[in-house]
Amino acid sequence: MFRKIAIFGVGLIGGSFALALKKAGVVDEIVGVGRTAASLERARQLGIIDSISTSAADAVQGADLVLIAAPVAQTGNILASIKPYLQPGTVVTDAGSTKTDVVVAARESLGEKVAQFVPGHPIAGRETNGPDAAIVDLYVGKKVVLAPLPENPADAVARVAAAWERCGAIIHRLTPQEHDKVFAAVSHLPHLLAYALVDDIAKKSHASLLFQYAASGFRDFTRIAGSSPEMWRDISLANQAALLGELDAYMAQLSRLRHHLAQSDGAAIESVYANAQRARQNWISTIEAAEQQNKEGGD
Repeated sequence: MFRKIAIFGVGLIGGSFALALKKAGVVDEIVGVGRTAASLERARQLGIIDSISTSAADAVQGADLVLIAAPVAQTGNILASIKPYLQPGTVVTDAGSTKTDVVVAARESLGEKVAQFVPGHPIAGRETNGPDAAIVDLYVGKKVVLAPLPENPADAVARVAAAWERCGAIIHRLTPQEHDKVFAAVSHLPHLLAYALVDDIAKKSHASLLFQYAASGFRDFTRIAGSSPEMWRDISLANQAALLGELDAYMAQLSRLRHHLAQSDGAAIESVYANAQRARQNWISTIEAAEQQNKEGGD
């Protein structure tokens, strides 16, 4: 399916993409591009990539597909670096967790070649980073959101979708604006909250005592605070407006709960907890039903 794929950023996201396509047997050569030679060499040792490129021109030369799996703040610079060397048959996509800012960067950086860029976002991840974190089945059964541009030819979108489907992913489509509103609520805000809680506890004078008794509930709630601070800094700033809106709504909810607690209003507190429990159980049931359907087939 692919003669050559160039991946900018061969850590968890880019590396797992490469491993999955290699396992599927649909790519002849994968070239890795990144900021650190040690990380790229490690990716080659692990068999994630076939070769290393230090030149944007060499990386995209003859490539069918280019994936940008770097922090979103780097997207514009990467696109600008490859623009002079993009051949008409090359399709570029990204794996960034925000889309509105990425589209703006793509239009500014690629100009008349923006039709070759198909925005994307795989909804999968772990709290670990780097080439050693990459796993071959990361995307199996997971959603990948594509946010195509009006300029994108249908075959360019189909090529990106086909690559992710070969990784085992399920394709969904949203506009860039819809994407950022959705993920501000269900991804970006939870990361902000997890980081804030762990940072708050770590700064307390008796932090060592608190961490000594933190158990599975604390571990589960704060797991995502182990993610890349650089990446999530960029995501938070890139989706600032939507994230601020979700944060304000959450703070209002906390204020209501604080009032209930201060008033010893057990019924009101239980009502919030019960509604949250029902919503979560319904969500989990929906996920489990979808996973079962994917195993058995069907629409």
